[in-house]
Amino acid sequence: MKARNKTAKGLITMAIAVALVGCSAVDQAKLSTGDTVTVLTHDSFSISDEAKAAFEKETGMKLVTTAPGDAGMVLNQLVLNKDNPTVDAVFGIDNFSAQRALDEGVIAEYTPDKDPGADVRIGHLTAIDRGDVCLNADVAYFKSRNLALPASFADLTKPEYKDLLVVTNPVTSSPGLAFLVGSIDQAGDAWQQYWSDLLDNGTKVVDSWSDAFYSDFSAADGKGAYPLVLSYASSPAYGAGSFVSVPGTCVAQTEYAGVVKGAKNEEGARKFIDFLLSDAVQADIPKLMYMYPVAEVQLPADWAKYAIRPKNSITPDPKVVAANRETWQKQWSQLREAR
Repeated sequence: MKARNKTAKGLITMAIAVALVGCSAVDQAKLSTGDTVTVLTHDSFSISDEAKAAFEKETGMKLVTTAPGDAGMVLNQLVLNKDNPTVDAVFGIDNFSAQRALDEGVIAEYTPDKDPGADVRIGHLTAIDRGDVCLNADVAYFKSRNLALPASFADLTKPEYKDLLVVTNPVTSSPGLAFLVGSIDQAGDAWQQYWSDLLDNGTKVVDSWSDAFYSDFSAADGKGAYPLVLSYASSPAYGAGSFVSVPGTCVAQTEYAGVVKGAKNEEGARKFIDFLLSDAVQADIPKLMYMYPVAEVQLPADWAKYAIRPKNSITPDPKVVAANRETWQKQWSQLREAR
């Protein structure tokens, strides 16, 4: 299974990502013409060769993507270049960073005629896929000990779950940030005490999803020491029943695309967004990007069996997250460093 915010083979540094892209900001600017659509994406973006070829044939435009890193890097690059944009469209801004993108004025107005994710639309950003950051649990571990799965964030501080959980850093990891936001939603003003109790209960914090899942999770290939891991509701589709998501710990995540304000090829950017919402691309999203499509398309059989979307995920207010994100991350870091 591929990581959503880092590749499953490990944390890709920005330098390597840029090298793989093979073009500088200047090169991108040259590519952003009426004959080319240049798209800024995170490093988990993937479409099939057939879909790309179909887009290029239908539009007569060459599709070029550049991936500087995770979703946070995508937004930072957009903001850095907002006075002289080097790309036409962007994909990968999520609901935890969407409001900042709008506040920075980097997204141009566009609403596609076909907008299946209109219910989670944020401003000029068009929803492309959805997911849920959830704890995953090793079924065999809990069954062998006749131990019930935790049912909520609060349960994770109980003695029976001591030394069982590994999560990711909310400063360096998008799933980690989602979990932090979810914990604040549940604990309110007492969230720092909650985190103190969580850490006192033996919760391990690592920097990347791939380290948590592949090295520390007991149901993954690494056969680690932790039977609870912060991952995604979709992850169990790749475990054939060996692990499950824990519904009471899920936080909704939506990924968006938008036309970059000041783009050289706004028409191409709009066509790219329409393309992402096509049935063919939406149907490919589960197997290529490991998220749920916003359109009503048939899911792969393993998803339908093992990766049913939770019904009551926490849905953060993007404006509240935008107003408090940096403060929360700083306070969390100070709390951890003080231990």
